[in-house]
Amino acid sequence: MTDVSNNKPTRLNIRVSEHEKDVITRAAQSVNATVSRFVLEKAYAEAEAILADQSQFRLDERQWKRFCQALDAPPKTIPALNKLLSEPGVFDA
Repeated sequence: MTDVSNNKPTRLNIRVSEHEKDVITRAAQSVNATVSRFVLEKAYAEAEAILADQSQFRLDERQWKRFCQALDAPPKTIPALNKLLSEPGVFDA
């Protein structure tokens, strides 16, 4: 995780059960980190992974070729879509 500043003006509060707090505390201690540092690093890494999954995807060579073929293929004619786009809509009046 990149720490852009040691000055952290924003606070994040969460409520946890005693059991959850104990487990998190023991895990933080096992890696010689404070609970705050441990929770921040793990939550930040998970947040980055979730956001990356929404904007990036990976394909093997075969999948990549099929993907490119689909992009390069001529558009399909869909009569219902042509009709929908050629008729006036409810807001066109």
